[in-house]
Amino acid sequence: MKNRNVILLPGLNGQINFLLKNLNLSNFNILVLGGGSSSLLEILYKSSLKKIEVIVEDYEALINLKMLLGRNDNIQVRIMSYASTDFENQQFDLVFTQASISTFERKNIIKEIKRILKPHGILCVGEIVKLKEEVPHFVNDIFESSGIDPVEINKLENFYTDRNFELVDSKNLSNTLKEFYTIVSEMLKDKSEELSESEKSYYKKVLNQIKHESYAYLKLGADKFIGFKTLILKKK
Repeated sequence: MKNRNVILLPGLNGQINFLLKNLNLSNFNILVLGGGSSSLLEILYKSSLKKIEVIVEDYEALINLKMLLGRNDNIQVRIMSYASTDFENQQFDLVFTQASISTFERKNIIKEIKRILKPHGILCVGEIVKLKEEVPHFVNDIFESSGIDPVEINKLENFYTDRNFELVDSKNLSNTLKEFYTIVSEMLKDKSEELSESEKSYYKKVLNQIKHESYAYLKLGADKFIGFKTLILKKK
């Protein structure tokens, strides 16, 4: 498919590039919440050179991601609840999540992340955010249908520092959303695009989930209200 090297998640490649500019991940024990992109997982593995753990919350996501990864023994994918994992206390040097935890379960997920992070471990999180405190009903409808509970962009850092994380750095990646939704819109229109069977299975689900989001963002003015921000945080 086109854009094979693009991480097809809100924030695109911006979040991982931002992280790699700030940190050397060599020999990090890494957990990724939400499979999202095989390209992202491969970048993380090449950066750490240690097996990457990935958890997803449903069987379909598990099967599709494994098909995309092929026989890659360096990336272990399992089903778990993000808010209640089977991992040991203080197991990981880095937890990475991109557009996967902006939900009503966020507080419980953050509590679990703190449990499994080592002392001074790193959380790299990318969140869908509200650009304004008050948003129109049609934007709230998008959030509700997608299961998103966004924080207002200027309050996101405090949400995490209030939970005993130290802010290392942050970046507003809202400018990536237009490209992200444009790619989605083009993929929805281009029925002739050549995809492998695993890509068809995976991207059909992803595209259907965000079809209405992309239309609202590109055509209805939702871009004035929906943003994306990434934070690099250190567990105190």
